[in-house]
Amino acid sequence: MPNNPSDEGKPVAHQTDDRSPALKPALESMTLLVAAVIVHDKATNRVVLLQRSENAKFAQGMWDLPVGKSEPGEPITETAVRELYEETGLTVKPEALEVAHIIHGAWGVEAPNGFLTVVFAAHEWSGEPENREPRKHAQVCWVDANAVPADFVDTTASALRRYLAGGPQVSLDGWG
Repeated sequence: MPNNPSDEGKPVAHQTDDRSPALKPALESMTLLVAAVIVHDKATNRVVLLQRSENAKFAQGMWDLPVGKSEPGEPITETAVRELYEETGLTVKPEALEVAHIIHGAWGVEAPNGFLTVVFAAHEWSGEPENREPRKHAQVCWVDANAVPADFVDTTASALRRYLAGGPQVSLDGWG
């Protein structure tokens, strides 16, 4: 087959099964997606917090925001709504959530490749906080925003402080 002069200088496409050793398959390098919710009663300047029980997977006895992992195929706003309800009994509408903060952690429990937590603020909700997962949480309650407990999970404590102060909306944890 004669060479076509019009093909000169064009890149030659070819199939290969070689993978760059620097790139892992996508599923092995996925980052855990997490949602947290700051339920903020602006009228009384209170927030809903939970205290992890001694049976919790991590941060036993420490305070935290309502927080949980996204299910496969679940939009992050639905994760926030679902986790908030499962943990506290409070109901919020996805469209009422505002992005308050983003945490990008380099590592974490069940997240060897890091995690991305989208922290939402909710100023409209229905219900009263209750401990719906007593195996995981010692208590769920309103706390004065000016008296947040010191024994708080670092990443979410930082996100809460920054939200309340109107500060930076992104924090990196454990990167370089």
